[in-house]
Amino acid sequence: MKLVVQVKLEPTPKQAAALEATLAACNEAATWAGEVAFEQDTKRTYDLRKLTYTQIRARWNLGAQAAQHVIKKTCDAYATLKANLKAGNLGRPGSKRHAKATGKPITFRPDSGQPFDDRMLSWQMDQQRVSIWTVHGRVKNVGFTGGAQQLTTLALHRKGESDLLHRDGMWLLQATCEIPEQPLNTEVEDFLGLDLGIVNIATTSDGQIMAGREINRVRERERTLRTKLQKKNTPSAKRRLNKRRKKEQRRVRDINHKIAKHVVAEAERTGRGIALEDLTGIRNRVRLRKP
Repeated sequence: MKLVVQVKLEPTPKQAAALEATLAACNEAATWAGEVAFEQDTKRTYDLRKLTYTQIRARWNLGAQAAQHVIKKTCDAYATLKANLKAGNLGRPGSKRHAKATGKPITFRPDSGQPFDDRMLSWQMDQQRVSIWTVHGRVKNVGFTGGAQQLTTLALHRKGESDLLHRDGMWLLQATCEIPEQPLNTEVEDFLGLDLGIVNIATTSDGQIMAGREINRVRERERTLRTKLQKKNTPSAKRRLNKRRKKEQRRVRDINHKIAKHVVAEAERTGRGIALEDLTGIRNRVRLRKP
């Protein structure tokens, strides 16, 4: 099982400048590679590498591994776009939203995340330091910090790529960890049904409803407070709005995580499997009668 562990970097001003220049160069190169892929209709990594690899290395002074990751990141972005189009997440073919998504090349922000492999980034877990490649050379002894559980998981199970992010003025590293899974219970006699909804986040076949008025009251209170602060539009109101950024997103992620853990624990305790309804293609199967 793969998990992502996020830690916070603590670079010096000189180290932060090198990291910022690296992200800007990689994302600028990825944007150019996206334009080439769009114009040439070449979305496979191997084919796009033939068209862009040499120029990316020469023009942006990127190393071999960095250039490879830039090209792969561009192709992965187009693969994600293709999957969203196929799933209908961007509207039907011919709609404005669908045409907008397919009518222009993919671009990357200057501070978008960039993957690093073990050749470009090494971890010193005992010292809580990392050594990372940049366009200005290797930057060593960059400190990082995180929770005790995160650091333990990172030290025991880290394996694979790590992504460098710059978000809200903070430098972050997201590392991939491979945790051994417990053997599956293949001899289940019954299943715990789970229905996902909007009013009720989840309802089990045992009759347990996982939602409540408390969650909805908190959402309504936060929505009302944001509306008031936006109307005031004063410097202090803007500071409070900025402080509450992504608070709802973090709350929803935390609630969903707790519900998922509770459902899995209940199924494991009773020796049952978990059954979810298959909603794939529901828009094609269901036809609503016109009024």
